[in-house]
Amino acid sequence: MASRQPTTPPGPRPDAVGQADVAYAPARDILMKATGFMESYDFVLNPYSGCSFGCTYCYAAFFSRTPGDRENWGRWVRVKENAVALLEREETRPSKRLDGKTIYMSTVTDPYQPIERDLGLTRGLLDVMARHTPRLVVQTRSPDVTRDIDLFRRIEANGGRVQVNMTVTTDDEDVRKEFEPWCPSNASRLRAIGEVAAAGVQACITMTPLLLVNAPERFAADLLATGVERFIIQTFHFEKGKYTAQTRDEAIAIMAAKLGCGRAAFRREYEAHYDRAHAVLRERLPQLGEGKDGFRPPFGDAPADAPGPLFR
Repeated sequence: MASRQPTTPPGPRPDAVGQADVAYAPARDILMKATGFMESYDFVLNPYSGCSFGCTYCYAAFFSRTPGDRENWGRWVRVKENAVALLEREETRPSKRLDGKTIYMSTVTDPYQPIERDLGLTRGLLDVMARHTPRLVVQTRSPDVTRDIDLFRRIEANGGRVQVNMTVTTDDEDVRKEFEPWCPSNASRLRAIGEVAAAGVQACITMTPLLLVNAPERFAADLLATGVERFIIQTFHFEKGKYTAQTRDEAIAIMAAKLGCGRAAFRREYEAHYDRAHAVLRERLPQLGEGKDGFRPPFGDAPADAPGPLFR
């Protein structure tokens, strides 16, 4: 079948990017029915499996196929090499026709992780969507998302909707480097989402989970300086299981030290810290969604510059 053939763009096909090994294989499907945390969407779309950003709190590690994959989260990526062909096929299927569908990209990978610079797989998927009118939310922590502003604008010009979510979890680079060891800096992410907003594309900053904030007032000012008006916040989760975040011991240790407490008192001290930071951010930020409700599709029938029902 044509949709089972490799369709990544011609050119380099790296077998490693940074610390991560890269493998290539066809997928059976690319638009998956949204369930659980994202059940309010029609579909989720993941161009890759695995993620070389390797955030230590990432819930997606729990969906890895093997214990080895979970243990080595951040050190492997699998490319769905026929993703574009699969999405083109979905154009013709009434049950998955793209027009008017709410799509979340992505739930268990980052569509702009470093391999995307070589392959352009996410861009190929956006090019297909730009022929239609989806209601698309793009979730990333990479400044590379600015590359595709032209396609976001084309989707909207055709009558679709786009929101770009940028994850920023702390104002402390030491904490960022420990929890998000292979991710771009906070400053570069804020510059990028500011560029998205300045281009007229609806933008949102997701503090999910909010780790540690050294200076809440200044952090709020930095967030607002991007020109973004929509924000989502979520606490760090301690329990294991689906749709909750969990981290490694060494990442918790550095945050406990920053909070001036031992491991035994960490949870109590973190929760008090979160409450203080949350109070400032809730007062300063114009539209602050929280948890699962904050991630509901942000479009509705309201104009792009109006507060959506999930914000309060």
